[in-house]
Amino acid sequence: MPWPQIYDPLGNSILSTVVAMLPVVVLLGAIGFLHVRIHLAAIAGLAVALGVAIGVYRMPVAAALATTGYGAAYGLFPIGWIILNLIFLYSLTVKKGHFTVLRDNLATLAPDRRIQVILIAFSFGAFFEGAAGFGTPVAVTAAILIQLGFKPLEASGLSLIANTAPVAFGALGIPILTLASVTGMDAMQLSAMVGRQLPFFSLIVPFWVVWAYAGFRGTIEVWPAALTAGLAFAIPQFLVSNFHGPWLVDIIASIVSMAAVAALLRVWRPKKLWVEPSGQSLNDEPKQFHSAHDSRQIFRAWLPWILLSLLVFLWGIPAVKTSLNKLSQPQIEIPYLHNLIQRAPPVAPTGAAPEKAVFAFNWLSATGTGILASALLSAWLMGFSIRETAKTYWETLVRVRFSLLTIAAMLALGYVTKYSGTDATLGLALAKTGWLYPFFGTLLGWLGVALTGSDTASNVLFGSLQKITAEQNGISPILMGAANSSGGVMGKMVDAQSIVVASTATNWYGREGDILRYVFFHSIALAALVGVLVFLQARVPPFTEMVVK
Repeated sequence: MPWPQIYDPLGNSILSTVVAMLPVVVLLGAIGFLHVRIHLAAIAGLAVALGVAIGVYRMPVAAALATTGYGAAYGLFPIGWIILNLIFLYSLTVKKGHFTVLRDNLATLAPDRRIQVILIAFSFGAFFEGAAGFGTPVAVTAAILIQLGFKPLEASGLSLIANTAPVAFGALGIPILTLASVTGMDAMQLSAMVGRQLPFFSLIVPFWVVWAYAGFRGTIEVWPAALTAGLAFAIPQFLVSNFHGPWLVDIIASIVSMAAVAALLRVWRPKKLWVEPSGQSLNDEPKQFHSAHDSRQIFRAWLPWILLSLLVFLWGIPAVKTSLNKLSQPQIEIPYLHNLIQRAPPVAPTGAAPEKAVFAFNWLSATGTGILASALLSAWLMGFSIRETAKTYWETLVRVRFSLLTIAAMLALGYVTKYSGTDATLGLALAKTGWLYPFFGTLLGWLGVALTGSDTASNVLFGSLQKITAEQNGISPILMGAANSSGGVMGKMVDAQSIVVASTATNWYGREGDILRYVFFHSIALAALVGVLVFLQARVPPFTEMVVK
C-alpha cells in the first residue's frame, strides 16, 4: 500500500514550512557563509533532509534510503556522465594545444572581452543548452572563457548568468514536454506561453551579463553587440515556440544569434577595446587583430567542438534516441519506492497515480555517450594513442571525483525532498499568497530549480500544484504552468549542481561559495522580474491579451 504524503506534519503550516526549509538552509549556509567544501555541504544537507523526512514527515526508512540511492544514481548518470566526458574532451584539446588555437581564434573574431562574453556565454552556450542541457552549456562556455584569460570566478559566474533564458527549451524542449505530460496541458500552448515570456529576458540577458562583468559604462560601449545578440535570439525564440513547438527553439535561435553577432563584427567594433584579462586596460583605438595560426590549424582546433555539436545534436533527435533506447535501456524499478509514494491534494488531484521510481540506464542514448563518442573520435584525429587516451581519461576522472560526489549527494537531497513531500510544503507556502499568487507562483518555479538543478524536475515537482492553484484562483493554468518553467530558469544559476559544473570546468573546485555569492543577486533579481511580467500577464491589461487562450 502506498505511503501518503503529509504536507503539514506538525499541524502548523508555519512550523512545517520552517522545518521543510532546514535542508536548503544547511546546504546554502554551509556553502555561502561557513565556506565548507561543497561535497561536504551537500552530504550535510542530505543528512538533514533524511532526518526531516524520517523524523518529521514519517517517511518509511526503507523508502527514504531507496530515494537516496535513486537520486545519487541519477546524479551520476546521466548528469555526471556528461560532465566527465565533456571535461575529458576538453583535456584532450588542451594537451594537443588545440584549445590555445581556439582561444586565439575567438580572440581574433571578438577581441573585446565583453563581446566574448556575449558570443560565447550567451549565444554559443544556448546552442548546447538546446542540444543537450543538463550542465553541458556551462561546462563548455566556462572552459572556453577560462582559456581566454577570464578569472575563474568570472568564467563561472558569467556562464551561469548567461545560461538562463534558453533553459526552458533545453535538451530539445524536454522541460516543456515534461510539464505537458505531468499536468495534462497542451504542449503547444505551453510552448507558446513560455515563448511570450522568455523572449523579453533573451533581450535583457546579453546586457545583464556584460553589466555583471563590466559595469554600466562598459555595457553601454558594446550595446550594439548586446542588442544584436538579444534580438537575434528573442525573435526566433518567439516565432519557433509559437508556430512550431518547443523542440528546436534554442537550436535555431542560438545559430541566428551567433551569425548576427559575427556579421555585426565585420562592420562594427567598439571604440575602446577591452583586451586585457583584468578588463581594466582599454585601447583608445581599435587594433587590427590577425590570427597567429593558419586556416588548417584553426580548422583542427575547431574540429573537436564541431564533432561535439554534431554528435550531441544527432543524439538528441527523438528518432535516434528512440532507436538507441531500444538497444540499451533497461528499466530498473527502484525497490521500496516505485509506486509506493502517494502525493495528495492539493499538490496532486484526488486519486492520482502513485509516484513512479524507475531508473532508466539508457547508456547508449545518453547525451554523455554522444560526448564520449566525439571525444574518442577527436582523440583519434588528434593522434592520441590508446594508452594516452586512457591515461587522459583516468586523469579526468580523478579531477572530477569530488564533483561527481557532490552531484550525487545533491540529486539525492533533491529526490528526498520530492518523495518525502517537503518540497510540496514549501510550494504550498508560496501558493497561499492570494492576489499576488502569479508573482510568487513564478518564484515557486525558481525554488524548484534551485532545489533540484533542473527545470524539468521543477516542472515535475510543481506543475500539478501550479495548475490546481491557478484554477482555484481563477487564473489561466497555461499561464502558471509556463511561469513555473520561465521562473525556474533563473534558479539555474544558483543550484549546487550547476555551480559544481562551473567550478569543475574552471578547475576552481572548493570555491563554490564564492560563485554562489557572485550569482545570487542576479538570480533573485531576474526571477523577480519574471514574476512581475507574469503578474502583469495575469492581472493587468493589455498584458492579459498575451495569455494563450
